Amino acid sequence: MKNAAMTVIKQHDLIQSIQDALQYISYYHPPDFIRALGLAYQREQSVAAKDAMAQILINSRMCAEGQRPICQDTGIVNVFISVGMNVRFEADMSLEDMINAGVRAAYQLPDNVLRASVLADPAGRRINTQDNTPAVIHTELVPGDIVEIRVAAKGGGSEAKSRLVMLNPADSIVDWVLDTVPLMGAGWCPPGMLGIGIGGTAEKAMLLAKRSLMDSIDIQDLIDRGPANRAEELRLEIFEKVNSLGIGAQGLGGLTTVLDVKVLDYPTHAANLPVAMIPNCAATRHVHFTLDGSGVAELPVPELSDWPDITWAAGPNSRRVNLDTVTREDIATWKPGETLLLKGKMLTGRDAAHKKIRDLYESGQDLPEGVDLNGRFIYYVGPVDPVQGEIVGPAGPTTATRMDGFTDLMLSKTGLLGMIGKAERGPVAIAAIKRHKAVYLMAVGGAAFLVSKAIKASRVVAFPELGMEAIHEFEVEDMPVTVAVDVKGDSVHSSGPRQWQEKIGRIPLKDTLGS
Repeated sequence: MKNAAMTVIKQHDLIQSIQDALQYISYYHPPDFIRALGLAYQREQSVAAKDAMAQILINSRMCAEGQRPICQDTGIVNVFISVGMNVRFEADMSLEDMINAGVRAAYQLPDNVLRASVLADPAGRRINTQDNTPAVIHTELVPGDIVEIRVAAKGGGSEAKSRLVMLNPADSIVDWVLDTVPLMGAGWCPPGMLGIGIGGTAEKAMLLAKRSLMDSIDIQDLIDRGPANRAEELRLEIFEKVNSLGIGAQGLGGLTTVLDVKVLDYPTHAANLPVAMIPNCAATRHVHFTLDGSGVAELPVPELSDWPDITWAAGPNSRRVNLDTVTREDIATWKPGETLLLKGKMLTGRDAAHKKIRDLYESGQDLPEGVDLNGRFIYYVGPVDPVQGEIVGPAGPTTATRMDGFTDLMLSKTGLLGMIGKAERGPVAIAAIKRHKAVYLMAVGGAAFLVSKAIKASRVVAFPELGMEAIHEFEVEDMPVTVAVDVKGDSVHSSGPRQWQEKIGRIPLKDTLGS
C-alpha cells in the first residue's frame, strides 16, 4: 500500500498568512455581520440604539476604506488550527513559534500598527509584551492533507464578560442565560453574538463557546427552516428571549441585543452540566482560511456595496458643549439620554493611569505637571498609535466599570466634572457621581475610527512609560456622546432597557425578527 502524498507547508507561507489574516480582520468586518447589523438597524425603533448602530456601521465602512482598526482594542489573538495528518511543515520553527511570528509581524506592520494589549506576568508586574504575543493557540490533528486555520482577535471588554457555570442536570440552561446576560451589562458592546458551550468538562465547555464564535451569523436561515436538534432549539429560544430583555445596542434599550446565538455541545458526565457563555462584541473579528501547500492564503476583499448606505448626523436637539468653559451649573442641566457634541480639551486615563494617580495621592505626592483635572473631563481610552499623518489612531472608549473603584477618589480629590467611557457604571460609581454632582458620558464602543476623526490634537502629558495607557490631552471637535448618568445619579442604562423590555412585550415578534 502506497503512502498518501504529503502536502508541504512552508514556514514563510504560514507566518505570512497569519500576518495577513490579522491585518485583514482588524479593518474588515465579516460580511455576514454587516448584513445582520444592517437589518437590525432597519428594524430598530429605539432612537438611541439606532444612532449607536449607525455609528458602528459608518465606522466599519470607514475602516474598510482606510484599512485602519475597527476598534482601538485590537484584541488578544486566538487561533484554532486543524492540521491534516498528511501535512509536513518545511520549517525550522515550532508551530506555535511560527504562529507567534505572524502575530508579531501583523501587530507591528508600519502601515497599520495594531495596539499591543497583551501583558506578561498577569498576576504580578503586568509588563506589556509590545507585540501582542503570545497568541492563544488550539491545535488538533485530523485526517487529510490541508491545514485549516481560524483566527480571531478577541477584545478584552467582551472577553471579560465570559461566564462558566456547573449546573445540575435538571437545571434550565435558558433560565441561567436569561439571569446572567443582564448582569453582564453593556461592557461587551452589544449588539454582538453569544457563544454557548454545553457539556464535556469545565474547560471543554469554555472551548466550545469560544470556537462557536468563529462561525457565520445564520440565525435568520435557522428561523426560516426550523430547528433540527436540541442545540438549534436552544439557539432560537435564547435568541428570542435575550432580545426580549430590551438591553439593546450599547445597553441603551432597543430591539436587538444579539445578532445570533451559537451553541456547540459535547458528551458530559452523568452528574454534570457544564455551560459556558462567551460574547462577541460589535467589533467581531475572525476569518477562516486553508493552506494546501500552494502558497500564502488568499483572503477575499469585501465589496463596499456590502455596507448599507447610512449617514450619521447629530439630531436637531443635540447640545454643543465647550469643554474649556463648561461649569458645574451647566452639567446640572444635562438629561440622561441627551446627545452632546463636545469641543475643547480633555485628558485621557485608563486603569494603569488611575492606579498611578491613586498611589501618588496615598504617598502624599503631587500629580505630574499637566495633569490638572479641576473642572475638566477624563476620557477612558487607550488609543492606537497614529500612522501616515494621523493625529491619533482609532480611539474608542474602554469599559467604564473598570474605573468604578477609582471614581470617588477622582471626584473628591481632583475637582473632575465628569468622565467619558463605554457602557454602564456600577452602583459604587453612580453613588459617587450623585454625591459629587458630576456626570458620566458614553461614547459608542465599536466606532473607534469614527471617534478618532473628532480628535484634532493630541499630546502625551504624563506616564509615557505606560504606552497606550499614558495620559494624553486630546482636543476634540464635535465628538458625539450620550449623557449616561446625570448629576442626580439617574442612569440611561437602567431606564432604557427597562422601558424597552416593556415595549417589546407589545411589539409583534415577527417585527423584531424581521420575518
